[in-house]
Amino acid sequence: MIPKVTKAEYAKNFTIHICFSDGTEGDVDLSQELYGEVFEPLKDRNTFKAFRIHPEFHTICWPNGADIAPEFLYEKVQIPA
Repeated sequence: MIPKVTKAEYAKNFTIHICFSDGTEGDVDLSQELYGEVFEPLKDRNTFKAFRIHPEFHTICWPNGADIAPEFLYEKVQIPA
């Protein structure tokens, strides 16, 4: 089953707090993932903060067309202690 992002909020730096449909939630630090043509613009923090949840794909995406697979986000979630 592909996890679905139900809520996402900017946390700090290049970290987003993400909630999934199965109740899993936590922070995902994307600072090391912002490489490649479509992700380079996201190194600007204001651009990075402009993410939203895509209504069809249930993952985070940006106005420039960048998105990150929900499976990857689910693997990277750091559950708060």
